Amino acid sequence: MRARHTCRWTLAAALAAAVTGCALNPPPTADDLKRDALPHMTLPSAWKGGGVAAPVPDRWLATFDDPALSALVAEALVYNADLQVAAARVEQAAGYVKAASGSLWPSVGVFAMGGGKSGGSGGLDGVWLNASLELDIWGRLRYGSAAAEAQSAAVAADYAYARQSLAATVARSWFLAIEAGLQRAIAGDAVRSQETLLRVAQERLRVGNGNEQAVAEAHASLGTYRDTLRQIELAREQALRALELLLGRYPAAEIAVAEHLSPVPPPVPVGMPSQILERRPDVIAAERRVAAAFDRVGEARAAMLPRISLTAGGSSVSSDLIVLKDVNNPIWSFGANLIAPLYQGGALRAQVEIRSAEQKQAVAEYARAGQRAFGEVENALAAESALRDRYVILEAAVRDSARALELAQIQYRIGSVDLRAVEQSQLAWYSARLALLRVQTERLAQRINLYLALGGGFDLPAMEPVAAQ
Repeated sequence: MRARHTCRWTLAAALAAAVTGCALNPPPTADDLKRDALPHMTLPSAWKGGGVAAPVPDRWLATFDDPALSALVAEALVYNADLQVAAARVEQAAGYVKAASGSLWPSVGVFAMGGGKSGGSGGLDGVWLNASLELDIWGRLRYGSAAAEAQSAAVAADYAYARQSLAATVARSWFLAIEAGLQRAIAGDAVRSQETLLRVAQERLRVGNGNEQAVAEAHASLGTYRDTLRQIELAREQALRALELLLGRYPAAEIAVAEHLSPVPPPVPVGMPSQILERRPDVIAAERRVAAAFDRVGEARAAMLPRISLTAGGSSVSSDLIVLKDVNNPIWSFGANLIAPLYQGGALRAQVEIRSAEQKQAVAEYARAGQRAFGEVENALAAESALRDRYVILEAAVRDSARALELAQIQYRIGSVDLRAVEQSQLAWYSARLALLRVQTERLAQRINLYLALGGGFDLPAMEPVAAQ
């Protein structure tokens, strides 16, 4: 009874000592980190590229109003190999948290032995039970646990950013595949128009109003347009294969895509520059890595101080072969260990220096992530404005080119101009159509880039690792 009471008292004292150990120094706050990491950057009250200073929405994928696109994003979230790698990293980080937290609790082990003799029972039998608990007076174990938790949060933020990036990549690839199909249609129109011009040139030669040079030039232009069409067909196949690989499918270039591009959604609220560091998962991941590095420094410094552990054990031994000394059975023992590092060739101090350098690196990487975030938002806003203006200009250019081609064809039929003038007008029209199509696709892509740069989420569940199929 007395031994049991002593055991309970010792365990209670150990737990009390562990709890009342030195308090941990907290990692730098978000404001302190911004000030230290970005000392040369003064944030404006609004984005220089414009935009509505309202909260950033979290359903950007739904703004395109394309169920087929949403279905492809959902498919990619399940089957994309890169995302599965990121999900596995989240699970690994969670395991490291459990491992680090386990060192804060007592360690208990048991050893048992049994023996016998030939032809009968008997022998030496025994059970030994041992327990130990390191008193985390200086916070070494708690710093390690806190670092593991911060690292796990960073990996989870990386996973969230990977999901957003994958959704954005699928959407951009979807629009590129649609654009490639529309380019093929435009190139097909160019081939058919040139075939018509060739027939006209041949007919004019037959009736005596033309010449062989015009026919040869028409043949050469037709070959050029056919080559362009073939290149566009290859580009379309490659765009389809790229999309299929994102979805985890075999790259057979057989996926069906829409026939027309989605309209550009209304202007998106962009919030304020000061809010982006709190929204973007990649910046949040960098901030959590700073916290983890800070805790690793504390862990390394605490490792230079003595370690105190409490131990307790019990044993029970019996034998039918030998006579044991007449003592109390079972036997209980209690004690404490002190390990003080006296000299290790500067290895412990070097660990502190290494961890401190890693903390500086983490702060610099946070600064880099923040600078990248601000740059991406401003670039996306500027690109949206420029593309909007270019779209208006190119719409007018397509109309004017179409009218110029129509007039050139009429003049060619009546003999006022030669075939070269018609071909030049035709080339200008098709070039304007392709440029307008490129701007349409780029406007959609830049809208996606803006959502991603602002840290906006899409309309599918986030922050949940997708199990490998």
